[in-house]
Amino acid sequence: MNIDWVGLGLLGLAAFLLLVFTYLRRKTPAVFRRIEAYERLNRAVGLAVENGTRLHISLGRGNFFTARGGSALAGLALLRRIAERTSVSDRPPLATSGDAVLAILSQDTMLSGYRAAGAEEQYRFSTGRLTGLAPFSYAAGTMPIVRDENVSASVVIGDLGAEAALVAESSDREGTSLIAASDNLSAQAVFYASAQEPLIGEELFAGGAYTGAGPTHEASLNVQDILRWLVIVAILAGSALKLVGII
Repeated sequence: MNIDWVGLGLLGLAAFLLLVFTYLRRKTPAVFRRIEAYERLNRAVGLAVENGTRLHISLGRGNFFTARGGSALAGLALLRRIAERTSVSDRPPLATSGDAVLAILSQDTMLSGYRAAGAEEQYRFSTGRLTGLAPFSYAAGTMPIVRDENVSASVVIGDLGAEAALVAESSDREGTSLIAASDNLSAQAVFYASAQEPLIGEELFAGGAYTGAGPTHEASLNVQDILRWLVIVAILAGSALKLVGII
């Protein structure tokens, strides 16, 4: 069995940095750059509780057995925080997904958010829904929710493809606020044209930190920055060595 020592080394480095920055963030809160989409989301959460409307969180079709599972985990982290903050609302948030495992995890995540807020008895498992297992069946099952469930804002975050256009169009038709991000280039193009404040690139993974999910989420952004610079340095070093003929 071949062992990828470079991969294991990067994983160990990331874990070590995460522990260090989590400890530091417990001592000193981090200061992040302003992202308008997350500010809009925080306002939408408060307005939904005050107005008695719902938030709709669509988690996409991320499969945890593929590389696309990272965006699904980011969506679940954001869902937990939203569920915790809106647990006192008369109309709890709704979570939709296009993967069976993700749907079960969305129900468990929402329960965890209600439990953290001390409102476990108000949780209803029907608020985490599997709307379809194929791309367009997932979109077809998601679209009516915006119209029929008194939704004031939709948060679409996860792995989607071209079907993202249908999900975004349903929000536009009902005049609801749309906050969207994806790790898929097709969906990113759709959201860049249709969302009021689209999330680009790694901003997808910053939801927990920007909604106050805890120091670990804040530390993860510091780790991302360090790993990003390491990749940049490695690319520049490789290019320089190739230029002088060493490689």
